[in-house]
Amino acid sequence: MHAHATTADAAMELAGWLRLQHLPGVGPVAARALLARFGLPPQVFAAPFEALREVVPASVARAIVQPPKPVANSQLELTLQWLQRPGNAVLTLADAGYPPLLLEIADPPLLLYIRGRAELLSRPGVAIIGSRNASTQGMQNAAAFAQALSAAGLSIISGLALGIDTHAHEGGLRGAGATVAVIGTGADLVYPRRNLDLAQRIAEQGCIVSEYALGLPAMPANFPRRNRLISGLARGVLVIEAAAQSGSLITARLAGEQGRDVYALPGSIHATLAKGCHALIKQGAKLVESADDVLQELQWLGGVPTAPPAVEDEMPLLAALGHDPLDADTLAARSGMAMGALMGELLALELAGRVERLPGGLFQRCK
Repeated sequence: MHAHATTADAAMELAGWLRLQHLPGVGPVAARALLARFGLPPQVFAAPFEALREVVPASVARAIVQPPKPVANSQLELTLQWLQRPGNAVLTLADAGYPPLLLEIADPPLLLYIRGRAELLSRPGVAIIGSRNASTQGMQNAAAFAQALSAAGLSIISGLALGIDTHAHEGGLRGAGATVAVIGTGADLVYPRRNLDLAQRIAEQGCIVSEYALGLPAMPANFPRRNRLISGLARGVLVIEAAAQSGSLITARLAGEQGRDVYALPGSIHATLAKGCHALIKQGAKLVESADDVLQELQWLGGVPTAPPAVEDEMPLLAALGHDPLDADTLAARSGMAMGALMGELLALELAGRVERLPGGLFQRCK
């Protein structure tokens, strides 16, 4: 659902997604389980209590069968107004334009609020992260690596924080790949305020994205959750500077769990801000000294990966499915995909009308 959701149908559809997003006790994992079982939000809310109980706890099932809470209605008004402004968009899990790499993570957001170029979210990118209190050299490294990788056609993904993030975004804007800022507040807010001008330029030339409802202020718990999207959107994560107990190390760990490459820049053994990077290298992160090292690891040459792009995974899955009904276990064995990623792809194909879910846990291609 894109920029001008003015039609009554689009508003109704958005209302269902917002209501699901604001249900107490329902996070992305439970919401995805409900969608996988019942279909789109209207079918979830029309489902009988007993059927819902098979998927979620009784307290959540009760909340689903109650009339909508006012919070969802006020969010709908706010969101519809926000969508009237040029460059603003909302993507739901059912949209064809939903970033394919995010469908691979364990808990993709139901809704993505976007300012700017939504297509950047589906293009190959590298996350560049590091300390908020970076050294001058660290900030220069962030900008230089970002500019070189962006010039090679990769989007630079970061979190709009001060320090390394800020300089990664600046470098990304100077190259063809531009930059994506994943933020921990509502997409209508900018935090920290010192990056207001930078955020404006990113909204014009790159893309700002948030999973959080409009108007939601900066809260400490939001930022670690945001980090899984920074790594989730990226092919690889580059840590420039990080102390031993840094938040960047959480993102790097998430990246590893999501099957993304992790790269780290080494530093002096006496530098506090090199300790985190050295720890990552000991744990198996790739030591990189130049942007070319990152491009080689990604097998990325002049804007085209030399290996087949991961984004085209949808067709092999359909090929593996063939034309007869199959269960998920057989499909996982045939396609070689992990079950989490497989179910994500199947849900996306189902919502896109390419695959049908049959009784008994079987899947079949739609004619």
